[in-house]
Amino acid sequence: MAMALAGRETTRIELGTAVLQTYPCHPLLQANRAASVVAAMDRPGFTLGIGPSHESLVRDVYGVSYDHPGRNTEEYLTILTRLLRGQDVDFHGQDWSTRSAGYTPKPPQPVPVLLAALGPRLLRIAGEVADGTVLWMAPARAIETHVAPRIHTAATTAGRSAPRIVAGIPVAVHDDRTEARAAAAKNAAASYAGMPNYQRILALGGADGPADAAVVGTEESVRTQLQALLDAGATDIWAAVFGVGDTREARTASARRTTNFLRDLLDPVRPTQPVTTG
Repeated sequence: MAMALAGRETTRIELGTAVLQTYPCHPLLQANRAASVVAAMDRPGFTLGIGPSHESLVRDVYGVSYDHPGRNTEEYLTILTRLLRGQDVDFHGQDWSTRSAGYTPKPPQPVPVLLAALGPRLLRIAGEVADGTVLWMAPARAIETHVAPRIHTAATTAGRSAPRIVAGIPVAVHDDRTEARAAAAKNAAASYAGMPNYQRILALGGADGPADAAVVGTEESVRTQLQALLDAGATDIWAAVFGVGDTREARTASARRTTNFLRDLLDPVRPTQPVTTG
């Protein structure tokens, strides 16, 4: 509902999910939800990001088997992408099945699908079946040596167009990098540090933890680090802004500095005074 409402208020901002969990939602229901969003938006510009989440949540919280996440995700994505193309699907897998005739959604606009993929199998699926991947805490080195080669090879082999690689990363513009990295270590993003998938991608990128993967520093330093992600193969950057400081006011001001800097990167000729509309 929030996406649908937001999409009616802008014609230029892409909206997307990063990421919706696959296990608790059947792919036919997921496809219908996505189709309803683009129908309400009445324009293109909605991207569906999905992923299998993690064993600690799926098994321990939902009580669902997490024995074959790769197979489960491949079946799920096969059904979902066909449905979002408006195709009737008669698919019987080991984990997911559907006979969608009579229930197939008909999205009025294309709905690209991005898969949260860090390991080799999911990166292959993201290139073969999805429109790309949405990452989280993947350093530039990991994108260049691990993510980009695998997903591009998979897409090329399958005859697909070049995939998107969305690099999700914590970002803070701050003069004291040590203080900023300490704040990153306390940030909510750090809660992912103990999960095996993130540990592997951080290690591949030469980072000891989320604080090392965060993009922090002065405006010029952050600009250089963001460019490094693009040079490594990222096509998009999802900047997760976080504030630095001992007080709420300091953190708010810090986050505002980062947001203003990122806005300037996107639109360097924006007016210095707010634009109001009647």
